[in-house]
Amino acid sequence: MVKVESKVNPGRQRFLTKCIEPKGTGKCVVYWMSRDQRADDNWALLRAAELAREGRVALRVVFNLVPKFLEATARQYGFMLTGLQETEEALRKKGIPFHLTTGWPVDTVPAFIRKQTAAAVVCDMSPLRVPMAWCFDVAKKLDGFGIPLIQVDAHNVVPVWVASDHQEVGARTLRKPIQSRLPEYLTEFPPLKAQDAATLRKAGGLPAKVAWAAVDKKLKINRAVKEVTWLQPGAAAAARQLAAFCKPDALAGYVHRNDPLRCSSSGLSPWTHFGQLAPQRAALAVQAAGKGKAAAASKEFLEEAIVRRELSDNLCFYNPRYDQIEGAAGWAQASLQKHAKDKREYLYTESQLEQAKTHDPLWNAAQNELRGAGKMAGFMRMYWGKKILEWTKTPREALRICIKLNDKARGTHWTGVTQTATPAPRGASWASTTWDGRSGRCSARYGT
Repeated sequence: MVKVESKVNPGRQRFLTKCIEPKGTGKCVVYWMSRDQRADDNWALLRAAELAREGRVALRVVFNLVPKFLEATARQYGFMLTGLQETEEALRKKGIPFHLTTGWPVDTVPAFIRKQTAAAVVCDMSPLRVPMAWCFDVAKKLDGFGIPLIQVDAHNVVPVWVASDHQEVGARTLRKPIQSRLPEYLTEFPPLKAQDAATLRKAGGLPAKVAWAAVDKKLKINRAVKEVTWLQPGAAAAARQLAAFCKPDALAGYVHRNDPLRCSSSGLSPWTHFGQLAPQRAALAVQAAGKGKAAAASKEFLEEAIVRRELSDNLCFYNPRYDQIEGAAGWAQASLQKHAKDKREYLYTESQLEQAKTHDPLWNAAQNELRGAGKMAGFMRMYWGKKILEWTKTPREALRICIKLNDKARGTHWTGVTQTATPAPRGASWASTTWDGRSGRCSARYGT
């Protein structure tokens, strides 16, 4: 064993197995990549690399692809696979083998680990029930092999289990615990070192590149929902978007993000969602750029990107019914029950809602943007959800439809524009929004 000073905060890590010591006969350390699909700025990968250097063994990365996942379509899978292809190339340049397995993780991941004779395994963290169950199921098998599984929260700035040990009421109760730990956790990432050439040769060198086109053909997904064309997947595109957002004028405009006509959000969500951009990298960049006229916007972004975003992880991590009516706060459940039998002026079917065929042109515009661009302005998202509750028979049905439409984001490549009526500002008697499907941006016109 070689003593390696760890750059990864111990608070980011926890063992999912009973065994905690690397297996002495192991020939590599495996990083099981899942939520955080990037080579750089990845605490889980950095920890796996440290363990490999300590044991003087090779580092390997494996990603397990499930051929079908919930309502995910070609839109989500396409974005993910293109990003993973870029990640594979970035790792190969560092001399780090990237492997792809397909199937159910509880079967494929332990089999891969045994085949590679791993000494230890590191995985990243998702608070959602399905990927969390995958991790614990794999951990049970690894315990039988005498191989430790270490989970690292590489997605949150402050690890979810450090920020709080229970479900928080809201941002107001989580804010102080998170902000108190930022000096310890909101730090610069160390670079991912290239793998030693001799170690790589001993491990058999780099594997053949993944045949991504063949992998795509084996997916069992809805291909009617095409990929969007207004953004590019991958870490490089994410870095470009972050750099553009951090320019003074763009960042200063973030204070108007709740105005759907100004399109002044960061635009970073697709890349952070698929783990192609570390939220911590975005926070560090915005923090550094938040000077002068952009200072107020920088503060607001950090509140949204850290406190508010990590509140959602807190909910899912500690509340097993996070996507059910029963998982809502008591007051919310009581209110829904009280108004469940209120008279509905309009009732729409799931199909009518999906096709944006309601009486409300503003809601239709929001749904069409979701279908065509796969995104929606924050305030419009709240309006969209509340109206579905108003236009369906029961709160339970409304929640089901909201989740399905959101996850599916159904649509095709939009090459034109759509004009919809929107609220007019003071002094104007009418307004219209023009949404361009090629650029994914909107503009507004007003008149009297």
